[in-house]
Amino acid sequence: MTQQNAAFEEQFGGIPAVWLRFNQFEAAVIPSVGANLVAFRDTEEGFRYLREPDLEHMDEFMAAPAVYGIPILSPPNRYEDGHFPWNGEVYQLPVNEPATGNHLHGFLHDAEWKVEGYGSNELESYVLLSQEVKEGHVFYKYLPFTFTVTLRYSLSSLGLQQQLNVRNNGKERMPNLFAFHTAISVPFAPESQASDYTAKITIGQRRELNERSLPTGQFQPLTPEEEQLKGEGVSPFFAAMDNHYTAEPQNGRNYMELTDHRTGDKLVYDVGTSYKHWMIWNNNMAGGFFCPEPQMNLVNAPNVQGIPAEEIGLIGLEPGELFEQTSRLYPIKPQK
Repeated sequence: MTQQNAAFEEQFGGIPAVWLRFNQFEAAVIPSVGANLVAFRDTEEGFRYLREPDLEHMDEFMAAPAVYGIPILSPPNRYEDGHFPWNGEVYQLPVNEPATGNHLHGFLHDAEWKVEGYGSNELESYVLLSQEVKEGHVFYKYLPFTFTVTLRYSLSSLGLQQQLNVRNNGKERMPNLFAFHTAISVPFAPESQASDYTAKITIGQRRELNERSLPTGQFQPLTPEEEQLKGEGVSPFFAAMDNHYTAEPQNGRNYMELTDHRTGDKLVYDVGTSYKHWMIWNNNMAGGFFCPEPQMNLVNAPNVQGIPAEEIGLIGLEPGELFEQTSRLYPIKPQK
């Protein structure tokens, strides 16, 4: 193992973290707060690809971990009145978004995860984190299913890979609904401005949302800027966005591509085709970051009638079944 390639425990802003280093790349995961991967950097270029917590104000991160790094959401997004119908039962989730009267974002993004192990070799530096949901777990309190989730993050010459695994340890079919509230830094290059950037995302149709931010079942026509978003690219701050889209893979890939037109560098977030929806949120155009969020299921999917479950991502796992999806964040350097 070279000095460049390493996996080790060291604090991030005073909180225990696992750090990964491989060649020019560096990443940090905070196990105690949702296994959130809070940093992914190119140390040679000085690029910081994710919105990182402020090391001097970690209380802000602790208060709102879902708007930094790569938080895992399950069940993701909103559920009307907290109702979650499944297998003939209606489970009641806490209404934690009073403004809409909905449940928001589930139970894993602020939970403490177990570090199963970490290491480094000539091929990669990696960490494996797990969450076992069973009686006594806050998730189980509201959705009484037993399962294990693992997140494996690895750095290699190909960038950052994320591997999500879910295994149903119970005796009945369980909901398998996941998303990542990924916060991408704009700009990621220290000398660039947000105005130097355009984003392309493999969106399809835009779903209409009501005043409670729940789908109405209707689609809305894409604006010219949204057509650019799925085409040649557009500023991720062209309008205030908290928008819900179908995913429409292009050339077999479901991805976001962010381009710095000053340097010519690109960041690609290839999320995999299990994520059939995108949420795109840009914090009311406040700048500094935006969230292209890959999501398996339609918002409020268990309460939606008349649309095939497969189409809206309302999928389940049978006892003993295993679900896996791999995503990757990686840079593309400008051609010399």
